[in-house]
Amino acid sequence: MQPNSNYYQIDRSEWKTFHEESIPLLSEKKIESLTSLNDKLSLEDVRDIYVPLVEMIDLYQKNYRKLRRMKSNFLGYSYEPAPLIIGVTGSVAVGKSTTARVLQSLLQKFYTDKNIEMITTDGFLYPNAYLIEHGILGRKGFPESYDMERLIQFLLDVKTGKPNVEFPVYSHHIYDIVPDTFDVVNQPDILIVEGINVLQLPSNQQIYVSDFFDFSIYVDADVENVEKWYLERFELLMDLAKNQPDNYYYNYAIGNREDAINMARGVFRSVNLKNLEEYIAPTMTRADLIIHKSDNHFIDYLQIKKY
Repeated sequence: MQPNSNYYQIDRSEWKTFHEESIPLLSEKKIESLTSLNDKLSLEDVRDIYVPLVEMIDLYQKNYRKLRRMKSNFLGYSYEPAPLIIGVTGSVAVGKSTTARVLQSLLQKFYTDKNIEMITTDGFLYPNAYLIEHGILGRKGFPESYDMERLIQFLLDVKTGKPNVEFPVYSHHIYDIVPDTFDVVNQPDILIVEGINVLQLPSNQQIYVSDFFDFSIYVDADVENVEKWYLERFELLMDLAKNQPDNYYYNYAIGNREDAINMARGVFRSVNLKNLEEYIAPTMTRADLIIHKSDNHFIDYLQIKKY
C-alpha cells in the first residue's frame, strides 16, 4: 500500500522504539505455538512490533474506560463495564490469526488481572450444506456466505455484558462448521475478533460488525506474496493430511501433487483474489492500524490513522 495522507507511516526501525520494556516477552516455545502454518514470527517481531502495539492499545483501553465512566457520571447512571473489542482483518494466508493470537497472549501478560479472549469469524460461516443448497459454495468467504445477523447479535451480547455467550465452531480439518458444537465467551475485558470480513459493510445490514470495534487492525501484503503464502500453506496442509482420510485435504494429498497445486492456484485467483480485491482490500482504509508485510512475512512498516 502506498503512503496515505490519512495515516502516519512508521518504519519498523522507528516503531520498535515506542515502548518502555514493560511487557514480559514470550518464550520461543510459546511463539512457535502461536504461529500459523507457514507464517513467520520471531522473538524480534514480538519485541519490535507487538510490544509497542500492546502499549498503544493500552492507551485506547484506558481512555475507553475513562470515557465510559465520565458518560455514566454525566447521565447519572451507574457505571457498567463493557469490553474493549479489537478487530483484526486482511487477506487469507496473510497471517491474521498469528497477529490475533500474539496480541491475546501479550495482552494477557500485560493485564494479568483481566480476561482477554479471542474469536474467529469462521464460526459464523454458513454450513457447507447451506452453501450448496443456495448455490454459493464456490463463494465461501464472500460476504453472502456468512451469517452476519448471528455475528452481530453475538457481538451485541458480548458488548452489553451478557455472560456465557455461545458461538459456533469451525473446523479447518473438515472445512465446515462442526454440528452442535459451540465455544463460549464469558464477559471478557478485551475481545479480539479475527476474520476477513470484520470491516466490511454488507448492503443488507443496518448495523455493521465494525460498529462494535474500539480498535481495528488490517494485515497487508502484496498480492504476489499472498498467493505464494497461500500455495505454501496448501502444500503443508496436504502433507499433514496424508494419513487422515477424514481430512478435507486428504484426497488432494493422495492424488497428483502438481494437479492439486494447479487447482489451488486456480481457486486463489478465481475466488480468494476476487474476494480480496472486491471486498477485503477496500476495507483497509477503515482500519486504525495497518501492518505491512514484505517477503518472508517480514513486517517492514506500519500505518496509523491520524484521526
